Amino acid sequence: IVMLTEGIYKISWTEPTGTDVALDFMPNEKKLHGTIFFPKWVEEHPEITVTYQNEHIDLMEQSREKYATYPKLVVPEFANITYMDDAGQNNEDVINEAPYKEMPNDIRSGKYFDQNYHRLNK
Repeated sequence: IVMLTEGIYKISWTEPTGTDVALDFMPNEKKLHGTIFFPKWVEEHPEITVTYQNEHIDLMEQSREKYATYPKLVVPEFANITYMDDAGQNNEDVINEAPYKEMPNDIRSGKYFDQNYHRLNK
């Protein structure tokens, strides 16, 4: 995480698919702006990536090598931040499963994590 200026933070990474992500967080305004740079193969074969990717890293890496990378599909997005808190660093319970429809509401209402941000009802 890099603070660009007071109240604005940038996080960037490359996923196993070869997808590049750059996010700008403005927590004081509860806003986020992001840009995703999808390799050509993700645009052409989205069915490969529509899964909990952590369980299929080998497939993501094989697909990244097998299919075309360019031209990239650039997708800019804006979002409102609806929940913020501090779950600590390296907490493997924070992002550990595929999302489900009520997940955001469960998190906001306290039904998803305990007070130490460990997953309830695993």
